[in-house]
Amino acid sequence: MAIDTSTKFLCLGIYDDTKVYEYTLEVGRQLSCLLGITTKRIIDILDWEASDIDYFACGLGPGSFTGIRTGVSFMKGMSWATNKPVIGISTLDILAGNSGNTDKQIVPIVDAKRNLIYYAAYKNKNNRLVRIKPSMLLSKEGVLKNLKKDAIILGDAIDLYKQDILANINGVTLLDKDYWYPKPHNIIKIAFERIKDKKFDNPFDIKPIYLYPKECQIKKNTLS
Repeated sequence: MAIDTSTKFLCLGIYDDTKVYEYTLEVGRQLSCLLGITTKRIIDILDWEASDIDYFACGLGPGSFTGIRTGVSFMKGMSWATNKPVIGISTLDILAGNSGNTDKQIVPIVDAKRNLIYYAAYKNKNNRLVRIKPSMLLSKEGVLKNLKKDAIILGDAIDLYKQDILANINGVTLLDKDYWYPKPHNIIKIAFERIKDKKFDNPFDIKPIYLYPKECQIKKNTLS
């Protein structure tokens, strides 16, 4: 079972040895209310028990701070309760898979709010996406500096910076809204690669990916 909760969508997929079942629901701020109910409903439709699931894969972000924490905590709990492996995957890795099979540089750009952008770059090598530039939190100017003229760009930051990109970088391809958000089958594909390589995560150690500085994240109140 695979989920990503880093965006306004609950992205959920299940693979049963014959096909991939995909479910994407726009949840807004209702994720915590809908995640468990939706997951149970889908498992029930398949006539499964949670213990029938062999692997759990989840998007780690970057993205919505609350959404990531909710999704990662849920999958850690499922992994721990069933004693099955969990696999954490960067949401930018998942998003890059929407580009299809291409030899061009693939660049997901995600609106990080505060006039900032989550950015990474990838290339297809031996039928696998390889990250060639790390996940970063950049300004518009930083993204433009890193973009190549033949890049394929996708992600919801296009909605904000399309004109800036087209005015400054020649030859880029901007994918439309159908490619801006994670797809369940991409999570499952990457999870299969990790399973093949026997690369699993400890459910007690797996953590969301936050690119904002610590001072911009939640701080604990201290009593004097």
